[in-house]
Amino acid sequence: MVAEMSYSTVSNVIDTWEQVRRRENYEQEVGTKLFQKFFSIEPEAKAIFGFRPDMDLSSDEVVKNKRFIKHAQFFIQMIDRALSLLGPEIEMLTEIMLELGEKHVRYGVKAEYFNSMGTALIHAVKTVLGESEFTEEIRADWLEVYGALSYDMIRGQKNAH
Repeated sequence: MVAEMSYSTVSNVIDTWEQVRRRENYEQEVGTKLFQKFFSIEPEAKAIFGFRPDMDLSSDEVVKNKRFIKHAQFFIQMIDRALSLLGPEIEMLTEIMLELGEKHVRYGVKAEYFNSMGTALIHAVKTVLGESEFTEEIRADWLEVYGALSYDMIRGQKNAH
Protein backbone atom coordinates (compact mmCIF):
# COMPACT_ATOMS: atom_id res chain seq x y z
CA MET A 1 0.00 0.00 0.00
CA VAL A 2 2.72 2.48 0.98
CA ALA A 3 4.70 1.67 -2.18
CA GLU A 4 1.88 3.04 -4.35
CA MET A 5 2.30 6.68 -3.30
CA SER A 6 3.60 9.28 -5.73
CA TYR A 7 6.89 11.08 -5.31
CA SER A 8 5.02 14.38 -5.03
CA THR A 9 2.83 13.09 -2.19
CA VAL A 10 5.76 11.71 -0.23
CA SER A 11 7.84 14.82 -0.88
CA ASN A 12 5.10 17.18 0.32
CA VAL A 13 4.62 15.21 3.54
CA ILE A 14 8.35 15.01 4.25
CA ASP A 15 8.81 18.73 3.50
CA THR A 16 6.01 19.79 5.83
CA TRP A 17 7.24 17.41 8.52
CA GLU A 18 10.69 19.01 8.28
CA GLN A 19 9.04 22.38 8.99
CA VAL A 20 7.41 20.86 12.08
CA ARG A 21 10.72 19.34 13.22
CA ARG A 22 12.39 22.76 13.24
CA ARG A 23 10.29 23.82 16.22
CA GLU A 24 11.84 23.62 19.65
CA ASN A 25 10.40 20.69 21.64
CA TYR A 26 8.34 19.69 18.59
CA GLU A 27 7.94 16.10 19.82
CA GLN A 28 6.23 17.20 23.01
CA GLU A 29 4.26 20.03 21.38
CA VAL A 30 2.94 18.02 18.44
CA GLY A 31 2.46 14.87 20.51
CA THR A 32 0.46 16.72 23.15
CA LYS A 33 -1.75 18.44 20.56
CA LEU A 34 -2.23 15.12 18.78
CA PHE A 35 -3.28 13.15 21.84
CA GLN A 36 -5.49 15.94 23.18
CA LYS A 37 -7.38 15.93 19.86
CA PHE A 38 -7.42 12.13 19.70
CA PHE A 39 -8.83 11.82 23.21
CA SER A 40 -11.47 14.45 22.45
CA ILE A 41 -12.63 12.18 19.60
CA GLU A 42 -12.14 8.86 21.44
CA PRO A 43 -12.52 9.58 25.18
CA GLU A 44 -12.71 5.88 26.08
CA ALA A 45 -9.17 5.46 24.71
CA LYS A 46 -7.89 7.43 27.71
CA ALA A 47 -8.17 4.21 29.73
CA ILE A 48 -5.37 2.67 27.64
CA PHE A 49 -3.10 5.33 29.12
CA GLY A 50 -4.45 4.98 32.65
CA PHE A 51 -6.56 8.15 32.53
CA ARG A 52 -10.21 8.39 33.56
CA PRO A 53 -12.56 8.84 30.56
CA ASP A 54 -13.95 12.06 32.11
CA MET A 55 -10.50 13.58 32.75
CA ASP A 56 -9.91 17.04 31.28
CA LEU A 57 -6.94 16.67 28.96
CA SER A 58 -6.08 20.33 29.01
CA SER A 59 -5.40 20.07 32.73
CA ASP A 60 -1.87 20.23 34.10
CA GLU A 61 -2.41 16.77 35.58
CA VAL A 62 -2.41 15.24 32.11
CA VAL A 63 -0.19 17.61 30.13
CA LYS A 64 2.56 17.32 32.76
CA ASN A 65 2.07 13.60 33.35
CA LYS A 66 5.43 11.95 32.59
CA ARG A 67 3.83 8.83 31.12
CA PHE A 68 1.63 10.93 28.84
CA ILE A 69 4.54 13.11 27.70
CA LYS A 70 6.77 10.10 27.14
CA HIS A 71 4.18 8.37 24.96
CA ALA A 72 3.38 11.58 23.07
CA GLN A 73 7.08 12.07 22.32
CA PHE A 74 7.55 8.40 21.43
CA PHE A 75 4.62 8.53 19.02
CA ILE A 76 6.14 11.54 17.25
CA GLN A 77 9.51 9.75 17.11
CA MET A 78 7.73 6.85 15.41
CA ILE A 79 6.25 9.28 12.87
CA ASP A 80 9.80 10.58 12.29
CA ARG A 81 11.06 7.05 11.75
CA ALA A 82 8.20 6.09 9.46
CA LEU A 83 8.61 9.18 7.30
CA SER A 84 12.37 8.63 7.06
CA LEU A 85 11.68 5.16 5.62
CA LEU A 86 9.18 6.28 2.99
CA GLY A 87 11.77 6.27 0.24
CA PRO A 88 14.28 3.48 -0.24
CA GLU A 89 13.33 1.44 2.85
CA ILE A 90 9.67 0.93 1.96
CA GLU A 91 9.66 -2.85 2.56
CA MET A 92 11.18 -2.35 6.01
CA LEU A 93 8.55 0.30 6.77
CA THR A 94 5.75 -2.09 5.84
CA GLU A 95 7.17 -4.74 8.18
CA ILE A 96 7.52 -2.21 11.01
CA MET A 97 3.93 -1.04 10.59
CA LEU A 98 2.64 -4.63 10.54
CA GLU A 99 4.55 -5.38 13.77
CA LEU A 100 3.27 -2.19 15.39
CA GLY A 101 -0.27 -3.19 14.52
CA GLU A 102 0.23 -6.58 16.15
CA LYS A 103 1.69 -4.94 19.27
CA HIS A 104 -1.19 -2.50 19.60
CA VAL A 105 -3.67 -5.37 19.94
CA ARG A 106 -2.06 -6.16 23.31
CA TYR A 107 -2.55 -2.56 24.41
CA GLY A 108 -6.27 -2.66 23.66
CA VAL A 109 -6.12 -0.35 20.64
CA LYS A 110 -9.20 -0.80 18.45
CA ALA A 111 -8.89 -0.70 14.65
CA GLU A 112 -11.42 2.15 14.53
CA TYR A 113 -9.03 4.33 16.54
CA PHE A 114 -6.75 4.63 13.51
CA ASN A 115 -9.09 7.00 11.64
CA SER A 116 -9.38 9.18 14.72
CA MET A 117 -5.61 9.15 15.16
CA GLY A 118 -5.23 10.30 11.55
CA THR A 119 -7.63 13.17 12.21
CA ALA A 120 -5.65 14.05 15.33
CA LEU A 121 -2.29 13.89 13.53
CA ILE A 122 -3.49 16.15 10.74
CA HIS A 123 -4.98 18.55 13.31
CA ALA A 124 -1.67 18.69 15.22
CA VAL A 125 0.46 19.27 12.11
CA LYS A 126 -1.97 21.88 10.78
CA THR A 127 -2.06 23.66 14.15
CA VAL A 128 1.74 23.80 14.33
CA LEU A 129 2.26 24.86 10.70
CA GLY A 130 -0.68 27.24 10.45
CA GLU A 131 -3.44 27.55 7.87
CA SER A 132 -1.27 29.21 5.20
CA GLU A 133 1.30 26.39 5.15
CA PHE A 134 -1.15 23.51 5.52
CA THR A 135 -2.96 23.78 2.19
CA GLU A 136 -5.71 21.47 0.97
CA GLU A 137 -3.14 19.68 -1.24
CA ILE A 138 -0.86 19.12 1.75
CA ARG A 139 -3.82 17.85 3.78
CA ALA A 140 -4.70 15.37 1.02
CA ASP A 141 -1.08 14.17 0.88
CA TRP A 142 -0.99 13.66 4.65
CA LEU A 143 -4.28 11.75 4.48
CA GLU A 144 -2.85 9.48 1.79
CA VAL A 145 0.40 8.78 3.64
CA TYR A 146 -1.28 8.25 7.00
CA GLY A 147 -3.92 6.09 5.34
CA ALA A 148 -1.25 3.83 3.86
CA LEU A 149 0.65 3.54 7.15
CA SER A 150 -2.47 2.86 9.20
CA TYR A 151 -3.67 0.33 6.60
CA ASP A 152 -0.56 -1.73 7.30
CA MET A 153 -1.03 -1.39 11.07
CA ILE A 154 -4.63 -2.58 10.80
CA ARG A 155 -3.44 -5.53 8.71
CA GLY A 156 -0.97 -6.28 11.51
CA GLN A 157 -3.78 -6.17 14.06
CA LYS A 158 -5.82 -8.63 12.01
CA ASN A 159 -2.80 -10.95 11.77
CA ALA A 160 -2.54 -10.94 15.58
CA HIS A 161 -6.07 -12.31 16.02
